[in-house]
Amino acid sequence: MVSKSRMYNWYIAMVAAGCMVLYGYDAAVFNAVQKNEHWLSHFNKPQGNLLGLINTSYSIGAIVSGWFIGGPTADFLGRRWGMGIGCFITVIATLIQAFAPRHQVGVFILGRVIIGIGQGMALTAGPCYIGEVTAPSIRGKVMSFWQMFYSVGSFIAYWVAYATAKHSKALGDWDWRMVVIFQMLVPLIIIVQLPFMPESPRFLAKKDRIDEARAALRSVRDTEQEVEDELLTIREAITYEREVVSSSYSALYKDKSIRKRMALAFVINVGQQLTGQGTLNSYSSTIYKKVFKDIDTINLINALNATCGILFTLNATWTVDRFGRKFLFIVGAIGMAMCMLIVPIIGLETPGNETKSQPVGIAITAMLFLFIFFYKPSWGATTWIWTAEIFSMNVRTQAVGMCSQMQNVAQCIFNQFFPTFYANCGLKSFFFFMTTNILLAVFVYFMIPETKSVALEEIDVLFGGANHTEKGGDLLHVEDAHHAHIGVDNVAGHEDKISPVVQHEQVPAKELKI
Repeated sequence: MVSKSRMYNWYIAMVAAGCMVLYGYDAAVFNAVQKNEHWLSHFNKPQGNLLGLINTSYSIGAIVSGWFIGGPTADFLGRRWGMGIGCFITVIATLIQAFAPRHQVGVFILGRVIIGIGQGMALTAGPCYIGEVTAPSIRGKVMSFWQMFYSVGSFIAYWVAYATAKHSKALGDWDWRMVVIFQMLVPLIIIVQLPFMPESPRFLAKKDRIDEARAALRSVRDTEQEVEDELLTIREAITYEREVVSSSYSALYKDKSIRKRMALAFVINVGQQLTGQGTLNSYSSTIYKKVFKDIDTINLINALNATCGILFTLNATWTVDRFGRKFLFIVGAIGMAMCMLIVPIIGLETPGNETKSQPVGIAITAMLFLFIFFYKPSWGATTWIWTAEIFSMNVRTQAVGMCSQMQNVAQCIFNQFFPTFYANCGLKSFFFFMTTNILLAVFVYFMIPETKSVALEEIDVLFGGANHTEKGGDLLHVEDAHHAHIGVDNVAGHEDKISPVVQHEQVPAKELKI
């Protein structure tokens, strides 16, 4: 039977994971409205580079926020404030987009830039919060829902677009405005629930609010021993980082192992977009238009794709902590490469240039759905899981913000020229994605260490760094760096002298093998 504290852990993690709905919705919303006749008329039928600018303006705001705003906000005010402020900005930006004056496409672009800033903040604090409140044994499983909520965002956007398109004449401009304005729903739900959630115990410990950190851990751990053991390892890691490495962001370039992690995470997050998923999510309507002429059919396919995305992501829930992160990365990349090979072969070897027959269209669509089947639990979910868990406390939020926004850097660049690339090469452009996926599988096999079930404070050793828990224990003169003695004062909620306790079954980080 699942304990009350474990259920509560899942609940607060799911609220934080809701931040990803913002990203999934926004990634789908422009794809949903860019072929809408009322939206095109409202903004003087933007084409070419202007259309690309509208699409990438969100990424510009998100990149600025992820690199310069999200990390400091979450580290100074807390993870909950980072999520809350990001959600609030998203609500304001949604209103700016929805009620942009007629023929003033600049206002719509401004709204997309601001929404990127808000989401950059929420997407920095959210995964850090989940990783910091969740036990190592289920961290991957819980974090897999982060990507699933991306699919939930796309699911809502595409089904709202499908429903409003069915009543387009009656709704007028409200057919696209409703698609945009629904983006307010989840941020408002998150804002309402944040005051009832504990702050990250690791943030509280870093601020020397030890009693509050202990109380936060008690709400999500089953026993007092678990609470004290984890609090001890947190304090040891923080002590080592303050006294030996650096408590500031300067560790991003001072610590060789962190530099290595940054480089690897940059490649993984850029690679996520170059698998083909980012482009398909933004331009699937354009691709499907070469196969299907009916806009309702295209909207329905996008909606069904988002629905299947939710189901496919759930595969990560039972695989990521069982088979590990590397396994999912490699299998996912190989599967996607196979799909990106078959799609252009079907298109190039069947009759028709401008349009294809319905059976050919169905075959291409089926392969793109299979692509999503491989992508969602692997390079979709696992990229976020791996990125959020590999950094030490002193740089975690800043590093996660910077690395995750490399997705938007890659998407911003690639989406600018993909329309031209696709217009000139058609389905042959998919061979690029096939090659990229093969290279990513090779990269992961040789370069990426497995992080499954490793405590956050002990991951550094996998990348050639010191064991922050054991080194911090030495500085605190603790005989057993992994276990704390529970004294009377501890139970009462007061600090007690740290001392060793009977060993529990645990594999020290120094014995872990890459």
